[in-house]
Amino acid sequence: MCQLHHRFAQSFNTSVARLDRNAPCPQLDTMRRTDRLFELIQILRDGRLHRAADLAARVGVSVRTLWRDMATLIASGLPIEGERGVGYILRAPSSLPPLMLAPGELEALRSGLRLVAAGEDVALARAARGLAAKIAAALPMPGGDEDDDLFTYTGAAPDRAPAHVPLLREAIVARERLTLAYVGLNGAESHRDVRPLALDLQARVWTLTAYCETKSAFRSFRLDRIVSVAATGEIFADEPGKRLKDFKALGDV
Repeated sequence: MCQLHHRFAQSFNTSVARLDRNAPCPQLDTMRRTDRLFELIQILRDGRLHRAADLAARVGVSVRTLWRDMATLIASGLPIEGERGVGYILRAPSSLPPLMLAPGELEALRSGLRLVAAGEDVALARAARGLAAKIAAALPMPGGDEDDDLFTYTGAAPDRAPAHVPLLREAIVARERLTLAYVGLNGAESHRDVRPLALDLQARVWTLTAYCETKSAFRSFRLDRIVSVAATGEIFADEPGKRLKDFKALGDV
């Protein structure tokens, strides 16, 4: 089992030690500063704006030390906004409890991250690589850099996701109606007005599950047969009989 939290704490302690080189007693001060940084994160999780003086008083340090602590947290990638004289706020805070991952679960995580990192969605690919780096740093596995590289593998690289994936994903989240130019098995091109519901990848083939308003029925569209995708700007309602759960219910009949 992989104790990510334990490894993260060790890595975090080492990082803090490097950053705080002026500490009179490195090992003891590192432990104190690590506890303090975690305490600051807990305080900021309420999503409110906190003045530096108030934060410093709560953790028992000077304002100048608090500024250095906040710079460390921001450099670590936490979505903290603020500056001296204004205060600090944690935007969209997200944290996970300590996790225990079995080898198979870790491999599933690796596979998912590789797939997203190989996609055409630049923002998601960047996020996947950032997440991979954080997990690699927390894994209790000895060895060189290659051992911790979640994107090092010997099998064939996955196909890159079709270029339409970013727009389709955004439309699914926003519930935006789309118009597709689609080439059927007979080679004929047609235009479909659809309610995009979900993206899926099976056997290296991407598909879009949607409610086709042109055909008044659920349809699955292969992304490699979609010629173009046009956003309509129209938001569709969550109507019974046209939702993803209604589509899934058909498989239970």
